[in-house]
Amino acid sequence: MVGRALSLLLFLGALVWADVARRAYVSCRAGERYLEWNRNPKLQREHWDAWLKKREAFFDAELARGAMTKDERMWRSRAAKAEYDERVSESNLKYAVRWFETTVDLFSMPPSPWSAEAKALLGPAREDWRRELASKGLSLDDFAAR
Repeated sequence: MVGRALSLLLFLGALVWADVARRAYVSCRAGERYLEWNRNPKLQREHWDAWLKKREAFFDAELARGAMTKDERMWRSRAAKAEYDERVSESNLKYAVRWFETTVDLFSMPPSPWSAEAKALLGPAREDWRRELASKGLSLDDFAAR
């Protein structure tokens, strides 16, 4: 009986670790994607261009099958374009820092290689963001960062 209970506890512990590690992996990779977009803005533009094209195709398909009116399609398209404009204009460093902070704050217990990686990337990314903000006359404190 004790052996089964111990086995069950080990199994549940492994499940928890696997779930938290997977979340840390996804979160850390998102931060890395934003760092890459900061180095190569063309990649960011390509990503969001494809996203907008996919949204527009979805709206067209919904309109064609009668699930959406022309007015609704127009408003949804405008909303998607506004979201696109916002995503393209936002600071990639800000998003990288936020993803790394999320990884460190939420997914570092139990420890995983990705939470450690995010912790190592957080400091340099935060400093780069701080410099970016300073060049615009802003402070990291304006964003309630730590």
